[in-house]
Amino acid sequence: MGRTGSASATTGPTLAVVAREAGVSVPTASKVVNGREDVAPETRRRVTEALDRLGYVRRPRFDAAKASGLVDLVVHSLDTSWSGAVLHGVEAAAHDAGLEVVVSAGLNRTRSGRPERGWLDKLIARGSSGVLFNLAELTDSQYAWLDQHRIPYVLIDPVLEPPPGVVSVGAANWHGGVTATEHLLSLGHERIAVIAGHQRKMCSSARIAGYRSALAAAGLRHIPEYVRHAGFDESVARLRMLELLDLPEPPTAVFVCSDHMALGVYEALAERGLSVPADISVVGFDDLPESRWLTPSLTTVRQPLSEMAATALRLLVRMMDGERPESTRTELSTRLVERASTARVSKGGNFYST
Repeated sequence: MGRTGSASATTGPTLAVVAREAGVSVPTASKVVNGREDVAPETRRRVTEALDRLGYVRRPRFDAAKASGLVDLVVHSLDTSWSGAVLHGVEAAAHDAGLEVVVSAGLNRTRSGRPERGWLDKLIARGSSGVLFNLAELTDSQYAWLDQHRIPYVLIDPVLEPPPGVVSVGAANWHGGVTATEHLLSLGHERIAVIAGHQRKMCSSARIAGYRSALAAAGLRHIPEYVRHAGFDESVARLRMLELLDLPEPPTAVFVCSDHMALGVYEALAERGLSVPADISVVGFDDLPESRWLTPSLTTVRQPLSEMAATALRLLVRMMDGERPESTRTELSTRLVERASTARVSKGGNFYST
């Protein structure tokens, strides 16, 4: 069977194999698979870990002809303005499509670090017609589970490169990195640093690649010490900025790969008594509400989060109707939003002489 949202799934082990692996009877393993409550916690844990370890897949039960008007949205968390923008886009598009949305904040994980399968079983129980995953890291067994149940799904801004055939929606991160860097170059900056997110994440590597491409196009040498990773964490970004300031030749500008991390950069500069943009120009990424609240307001690359989410929902609706998108990857354009955090480099006005 072809993947609903990804490549073909393989047949997994039988329930008997899972039961033997977990050291329980087949009826006990069946109770865990079917969400029964009359199982001891330790037994449930052993069976659940065996299910994940072996990649067990329940028989398909999803029937598109009987699909409900319900879709699931799984977001990384619910306490950020990023999630708020995604929720807004999905809600508006779902309203237009006559669908209801169930929101889940992340996928719980077992002691081994694998996402629990209980959420996936609940998905079947409530009869959801499709799923949107935002910033989710799905395992091979979870992809196989969704495919075997024939549940359509779309990834919004996937963390890692999806398997072949998986439908995803993201932003033009490489172009955004180019745009941010070209803006700083146009202001005369040559010592431009970048503070990126997680080193292995798609968006981080794409934004850094855009940054390097813009430098190369301007005939500037890439300086490895100017590239730092902060995992999209504000406090870590503050430390990375302090490290940059301690270099023998500190940068005159920094491209920060998220507005949230820019908060930490501003804090570090304030600690050193430096002014934005007189001493250091700063460019962010996302154009979240906090970018306008900062003083000075943050020049940033706008990532169309709500539009990405709405596009993903519309693609999901088409897949629920049995259609296949023309392309598995959809990228929406980014654009620079100029505010007050960038200015021309000053040969004599920076905190060190050039």
